[in-house]
Amino acid sequence: MSYQRQSSQFAEQGFAVFEGVLTGDLLNLLREQCDGFVTREDARMDAAGVDTLGISHRGKRYFANECQREQPALRRMLFSEAMANICRATLGDTAYFFFDQYVVKGPEGGLPFSWHQDSGYVVGNGGPSDHLPYLTCWCPLDDATLDNGTVRVVPGSHRAGILPHARRAASNDLAVDVDEGDAVAIEAPAGSVVAFSSRTLHATGANRTDRARRVYLAQYTAEAMLNPGTRQLRRNAIPLVQGGRQVTFA
Repeated sequence: MSYQRQSSQFAEQGFAVFEGVLTGDLLNLLREQCDGFVTREDARMDAAGVDTLGISHRGKRYFANECQREQPALRRMLFSEAMANICRATLGDTAYFFFDQYVVKGPEGGLPFSWHQDSGYVVGNGGPSDHLPYLTCWCPLDDATLDNGTVRVVPGSHRAGILPHARRAASNDLAVDVDEGDAVAIEAPAGSVVAFSSRTLHATGANRTDRARRVYLAQYTAEAMLNPGTRQLRRNAIPLVQGGRQVTFA
């Protein structure tokens, strides 16, 4: 499948939308696994006697990490032909699976997420400052709208390098200040993939609807990312595309 238009837009603006590529079985799979990871995060908060862990806030906003390690069925999506095609159109001939996460905003006031670069989180959490730009695939499991807090991006911001981020005390977000007049909101139907560079500035709004807004996030790198100092592997580095060919299948 050719994605020439999306490939050009990604290079020029730092993001592209692949509409409807995860409909059917893959979308059903992602939806079926979601509730279990929200329950997992609530249990972690219960055990710690808190209502906030990191950037997750009970009932308002959940970030559930490294899900495929607990539920290998998710690898059917992560190592699918659809994701290999998207990686080729954005990263090029080399792509490694790096990280996955469910991001769920609760109904009626699910918290926004501050402006940031994903690379800013890597550096802010002790990762290498010289890592190559990588790919974030933001996959809405429900139609993503302005009302439920869809993603907004600043086109072209991926060219600026990795910006300094500061921790916001109220939310624990790492954030940068952005002129929102340059931002565009991306409304996308469930089963789409919004792909953006790890250096693209982006944010999400509050969920003002009466239903949760669910997203599955998958990230891929063009290198095996290593932690500074120890040179140990950071997260994951499972090859998906090598020399332009898909090499791992679930």
